[in-house]
Amino acid sequence: MLGTGAGIPTRDRNHPAMWLHYGEENMLWDCGEGTQRQMMLAGVNLMKIDNIFITHWHADHWAGLISLFQTMNFEGRKRPLYIHAPEAERFVKDILDLGYWGLGFEIISMPVQFEENKETVVYESNDFLVTSIPVKHSVPAVAYAFREKDRWNVDIKKAERLYGLKEGRLVGKLKREGSITLKNKVITLEDVGVLRQGINVIYSGDTMSCKNLATLSKNADLLITDATFIENMEDRMHMTIKDAIELAENANAKMAVLTHFSRRHPHNSEIKEEAAKYARNIDVMVAKDLMRIEFRKGSLVMRDAD
Repeated sequence: MLGTGAGIPTRDRNHPAMWLHYGEENMLWDCGEGTQRQMMLAGVNLMKIDNIFITHWHADHWAGLISLFQTMNFEGRKRPLYIHAPEAERFVKDILDLGYWGLGFEIISMPVQFEENKETVVYESNDFLVTSIPVKHSVPAVAYAFREKDRWNVDIKKAERLYGLKEGRLVGKLKREGSITLKNKVITLEDVGVLRQGINVIYSGDTMSCKNLATLSKNADLLITDATFIENMEDRMHMTIKDAIELAENANAKMAVLTHFSRRHPHNSEIKEEAAKYARNIDVMVAKDLMRIEFRKGSLVMRDAD
């Protein structure tokens, strides 16, 4: 969590940004002012980023792109950088028109639909999907989901006991193709496999509580959500801490991480106190800058920024 503040940064909270690492992939979700310095403090390499997902074009969520592009250029980047966002072409073009000289690498705009109330795939690898859905904010905005694909593992002891199948190339073929023939018997993954469900991580961006976000968050392993205010301020089109927790519980999310805090609430202790009033059936954590969240083999591990 590179930045956990809203609107105006504070001494303790940078503008919103989240680094997500999975396998060989390194992604940035939002990029507020000061994000590249936060990456240095976090010990992550900005040159490894290939995809950036912007939830909406309020400056606290994108102004860090200007300096990030320039640093990548100074460091000699050559491969393309992909910017996924609502109205991506319009805003990326405006950013690239700033300054005297162009960049030594291509920036490719990847528009994300924000008008139809449906979940849309915006990026896919062999192992996961990134999807989006429109949310309710004062400008076009989306929430994103990181959805790891389900994976079959072969129970080799069961396979050997039932079919005489031992570890080797046939097991690899079974995983790839879903079935094999051994000694005139057809063996399927369902016969000897265990399906490991992939992890689902939701990032709300800025939004009021809304049906689309609830739909996207259904049964999520982790919901990282706007929780800007303690008091209700509907004209700002953000969630309160109560809103965020109620949405997470109603969606049956396993854990909620609250973030994007107003400078009205400078101390995480008061946010934790407020959250404790409403959390009943869900684990809730109050985010702070440089906090790490690790997930592997279906488990989540929280690491404090300290």
